[in-house]
Amino acid sequence: MQRKFVISDLEKCTGCQVCEYVCSAVKEKGFNPTISRIRTLRTEPSFNMASACRLCDDAPCVVACPTKALSKDEETGVIKVNEDKCKGCSWCIEKCEYGAIALHPVKGTVVICDLCGGDPKCISYCPREALHLATSEDAPHSKMKIANKRMVM
Repeated sequence: MQRKFVISDLEKCTGCQVCEYVCSAVKEKGFNPTISRIRTLRTEPSFNMASACRLCDDAPCVVACPTKALSKDEETGVIKVNEDKCKGCSWCIEKCEYGAIALHPVKGTVVICDLCGGDPKCISYCPREALHLATSEDAPHSKMKIANKRMVM
């Protein structure tokens, strides 16, 4: 069974950050994009994209964690963070090819999209309907590489 994750339609995303505000409100009870589990990458006007955990099969972030604070739910594929074990070393952030992991600025632990228990709120509140659930077949790795190259150029 292919697992689904949140992905951004590059043609529709404007980089408005509504997804970040919704995520931070749901997860942290405050409107602060720095504590969101989804990230908006913006290089206006040419490129805007929201990025969330892709539920990688090999989960390099989990492998990289020296304190074993990250684990992968075998049923859902969601990466879970044990805040008691996380030391904020950022090794998992470096290993994530999608820029989908961030360090919580107050707690000092990492935050990763958990799909809101199967009903991602960022999707339902996106004003441009740019976010949807997709499988890795729907959004191959090569598309992200192309997007990253567009950002650098």
